[in-house]
Order: sequence, then C-alpha cells, then structure tokens
Amino acid sequence: MQDEKLGFIGLGNMGNPMAKNLEKAGFELSVYNRSIAKTENFSEKSKICKTVSELIQNSEIIFTMLTNDEAIKAVYDEILTHNISGKLFVDMSTISPEKSKEISDSLKIEEAGFIDAPVAGSTKPAAEGTLIIMVGGEADDLERALPYLQKMGKEIKHLGENGKGIVAKLSINYFLSTIYQGLAETILLSDKLGIDRKDMLEIINESASGSGATKVKTPLLIDENYSPAFALDLMLKDILLAKNAGADFPLSETLLKTYQSAHDEGFGGDDVIGIINFLREN
Repeated sequence: MQDEKLGFIGLGNMGNPMAKNLEKAGFELSVYNRSIAKTENFSEKSKICKTVSELIQNSEIIFTMLTNDEAIKAVYDEILTHNISGKLFVDMSTISPEKSKEISDSLKIEEAGFIDAPVAGSTKPAAEGTLIIMVGGEADDLERALPYLQKMGKEIKHLGENGKGIVAKLSINYFLSTIYQGLAETILLSDKLGIDRKDMLEIINESASGSGATKVKTPLLIDENYSPAFALDLMLKDILLAKNAGADFPLSETLLKTYQSAHDEGFGGDDVIGIINFLREN
C-alpha cells in the first residue's frame, strides 16, 4: 500500500518524539496541539494545523496521544462532527476502557476504523522509537497502521478486540507503580542505614531485583533531579483507572493512598520516582 497521509494530535512529552519519528521516516505528516508552541519543531517538514478540523481534512490515518478521558472526549467529539468515513484512528493515550470502547463504537457508526494502541516506555524510548505498543482492534486496521507503528515501537503486540490494548497498559502501569514505590522505599532504607545511594542502585541493577524500570530511574535518584519523564500525577491517574477496571488487591489501597497523598502534598508534577521525596517527609 502506498504511504498514507498521517495526522498526529497531542505533542506532549511522549507525543512529540513519537510524531518526530514519523516525520523522520519521511511520511507526509500533519500535526496539531492545543498549545501551538509545541508544534514549532515540526515547522520545516510537516504541516502545522491550527484546528483539529484542518488536521482531519488533511489526514487519512490519525494518531492521538492525549492526557486523559476528558482531553480525549473533547478531541473525538470534534472529530465526530466531520465526514470521517474510511479514515483510521489510532489512540495511543492511556484512558479508561469504557471511554476507549465508547469512542470505538462511535467511530464505527461513521464507518471509520479505530484501534487502541497505548505504549509501554517513557520519553527516552519514545525518542528512540523503541516503545512497546499494545494493540486492541481488528486485524485489518492494525495491518494498515503497522508500517507507521513500527517507526515508533520495537514491538507491536496485538492482544485482541478493541479495549485489550488499554487493559494491558493499565496492568503494566499498575505493576510499575509498585516497582517505583518499592524502589523509593528501598533507597530510603539504605540511605538511613548509611549505604551510598550510587552503590545501592548498582547492587539493585546488577542483581535479580533490577529491571529496565529501576535502571531508567537510577540517574534521577543519584542526581536527585525529578524533572518529569512520566509525572507522578499520570501514575496516580493510571492507578485509579486500574482500580476502577478491577484492581482490588492488598496493594491497591496502599498504592492509591501513597500516590494520592503525594499529589495532595504538591509532588504530582515531579517524575513518578519523585515519590521518594513524599515518602521521606512522611
């Protein structure tokens, strides 16, 4: 199939580098972001759209990467006012399964395709094009989107019908929330007992307890610089979504209490591993 005209809505910390990888691959790309300043680095090679309507008219496959259910609803409510027959929408946001299914059903009534394709990975793999992309939707729609998804991710996993990608994403982020709180508590314990933080993190990362998640947060913990690659507030949102989707386990209440309290005390804009600062003060 000949390359299709692409659109990308949502150029935040994740969406911007993901869209950049589509641009670098040479695809015809239109971009839209509510804050126009975030489109500036696309001005040379891509079309910057001033409205969602303009982007829809210029695109055949449209990717969305937005913050939450409210942002997604606002954008898709506008999308649904247009003739979108034959277009394919690929939502890469982390939203509720209910909202994703609602959007899917509404688009299909208008004879448009839809897949949910949230990602595992933060800003670095987004920039490197090495995200893991979890897909729910029809196989034909995935096949159509695949050449473009492959420029953003190292693995694209089809998990079944619409909504399956979202529930896989909520599950992996639930797990990550436990890792980050556990890592923060471990570092606070070793700090208290007089172990150099760099040494402790090396032990963690070189042992069976280490993972990509611990390694990517190591520089932040050593430098005590918690500029957000993935904000604590976003993790709180995902814990709440997981709980609403059925995460009713012994750890669920503890995680929710910790992350919610950290948000309430002003740590929500920090990187998720900045939970360590809240835990240290409480």
